[in-house]
Amino acid sequence: MAKREHFGSGAAAVMAMAGSAIGLGNIWRFPYMVGQNGGAAFIIIYLLAAFLLSLPILLCESIIGRSTHAGTFGAMEQLAPGTRWKWLGLMTVISPLIILSFYSVVGGWSIEYLIKASGSGFGEDVSSLFGEFIIKPWAPLLCHTLFLLLTVAVVSAGVKSGIERFNRISLPVLFVLIVVIMVYSLTLPGSAAGVRYLLEPDFSKITPSVVASAMGQSFFSLSLGVGTILTYSSYMKKEENLFTSGLGTAAFDLLFALLAGFAIMPAVFATGVEPGAGPGLIFETLPYIFSHMSAASPWLSRTVSVLFFLTIVIAALTSSISMCEVGVAYLVEERGMSRRKASLLVFAATWTLGAFCSLSFGPLSGVKLLGNTIFDFCDRLTSDYLMTFGSLLFVLFVGWKMKRETVRDEFTGGGTLRANGRAFGFVYFLIRYVAPLVILTIFVTNLVA
Repeated sequence: MAKREHFGSGAAAVMAMAGSAIGLGNIWRFPYMVGQNGGAAFIIIYLLAAFLLSLPILLCESIIGRSTHAGTFGAMEQLAPGTRWKWLGLMTVISPLIILSFYSVVGGWSIEYLIKASGSGFGEDVSSLFGEFIIKPWAPLLCHTLFLLLTVAVVSAGVKSGIERFNRISLPVLFVLIVVIMVYSLTLPGSAAGVRYLLEPDFSKITPSVVASAMGQSFFSLSLGVGTILTYSSYMKKEENLFTSGLGTAAFDLLFALLAGFAIMPAVFATGVEPGAGPGLIFETLPYIFSHMSAASPWLSRTVSVLFFLTIVIAALTSSISMCEVGVAYLVEERGMSRRKASLLVFAATWTLGAFCSLSFGPLSGVKLLGNTIFDFCDRLTSDYLMTFGSLLFVLFVGWKMKRETVRDEFTGGGTLRANGRAFGFVYFLIRYVAPLVILTIFVTNLVA
């Protein structure tokens, strides 16, 4: 077997993991979740959940991955050989591939909108544009295929030459693009109402469902419980600081989500659009806003819309690459395949399931799985169940299966990182007691909802 690759530095590892976290969860899902759940009050719960719940889970995956230098399945085999924990490893190979299957469909939509923005624009009548596009059988499939090909091309190039290089370039570009869009959005007449919506909390809006939604969004945004963080952490060198890397990843993810909120919500309020428009906020509401802008300045509207959908495409790719890598790493390390062959096999599997997800808006719209379309079933299966269940098992494994000394040694760099040593007691308490109870509550809530 070829020598296992590693990220070139701690900064490269943080950028890769931040790239995994920053994706459609930030720029597509976060703004509409904020809109549906009361604005600033939701953001406060989301911030608390990110550092008190999601960061400990992220650290659990990092500890498992870095301590074994193996993918999800191999890590469980190393740390708990001959036990049923291997099924956690297998589950976290399958889960990200299911996510990638429908995620690439949405990524394909963003490519279509980028092409549309770059070409003829959105025109005056955009109300039916999204609905008419997704029910078509071939155009969404073609975009889904193109998005997956871009993903696989990066992964097949390897950890350093593919994943690390792509994230080193794409992450700074992402932040520049979202800041440019935010600055423009904040200059629109009437945008101040959107800023107030994001900054002035109405604590009466905080309900159990809002709390659960904020925690779930934090899970989804950081790609927890599905092995992407574990796999990327397995490429980290022993001398890298796991706690610093985890904090950096969470901070980048939060910052980008907030920037996306300030890039979108002021524009939404400036044009009088309902902030709780739901999942269609990006693909239905934003084109309407761009069309509205074009009456005043067609060139400026075209430029902003191109930049916006380019941002979505890049953000989607940084996350899809990490999901693809989990399956590829498994096939390379456990099945002895070449990286190129493994990438093609993952492409074939996710393209096939993704094709069914795409067609579920059109020709297969009548096919229901437990009352859901194929797309919605895959989305709910992963976001409501597999991600939370995987996160629960990860914190139970690190908190109760692994020896405390082993966890502490990995967390503190063998005792050399004194600051980490001082934080360890609190973090370990969150991992062992707080996180399992909260995750179990979310999981049961999703189960009975």
